[in-house]
Amino acid sequence: MTSFAIGTAPQLYALVPCAGIGARAGAAGPKQYAWLAGRPLVAHTLAALAQVSRLAATLVVLAPDDGQFEAAVPGFGGERQWLARCGGETRAQTVAQGLDELLARGAQPHDWVLVHDAARCLLRAEWVDRLIDACADDEVGGLLALPLADTLKQAQDGRVANTLDRSDKWAAQTPQMFRLGLLRPALAAADSAVTDESSAVEALGWSPKLVAGEMENFKLTWPADFSLAARLLAARGRDFS
Repeated sequence: MTSFAIGTAPQLYALVPCAGIGARAGAAGPKQYAWLAGRPLVAHTLAALAQVSRLAATLVVLAPDDGQFEAAVPGFGGERQWLARCGGETRAQTVAQGLDELLARGAQPHDWVLVHDAARCLLRAEWVDRLIDACADDEVGGLLALPLADTLKQAQDGRVANTLDRSDKWAAQTPQMFRLGLLRPALAAADSAVTDESSAVEALGWSPKLVAGEMENFKLTWPADFSLAARLLAARGRDFS
């Protein structure tokens, strides 16, 4: 079991890595600043996190040379909205340096950090609350995820090499919620095969909890994802065009 000394009740922080370039999205620049339903993609993401009342603060981690954020999300800042230009070359480096920033701002090892992809802009506050409720008393933490519904194929040279058993397969989403004092050493020990926070924690021998997510909480990755997200935001009344 983990052995963090807990005095006061742990705080909850959101951390949004926002230092990538999003090359697969086909956008002219970083996809977090691509226009979507009347505002930049990342503005939708941060608006959703702002509705989670249990978060002590949300930290957005930018690339050191980012010059677009303030124009993209005017008014972001204050007591519960923090910004740091300390992103790294990889997601893991950006999150790790964001954790250091949280420590510098007073976060403690026993506090929870919810890492969320900037490109999952369809997030709803109730999904975050579901994750918090499921993991608040857990010794490890966990993540939103979806059981795979589609038949899963393994490819080789553009053809099917094998059909894989999907019965125990889940698609990871974010937020992913872990104690700062567990996630920080996990990322420090991570290698290049680590693509999310859960896999870093798993590499230390822990088993994060799977919490049922929602299909709408997809990561905008390919050009077609943007038109789908725009339709879903419009259906919610969140089209600011």
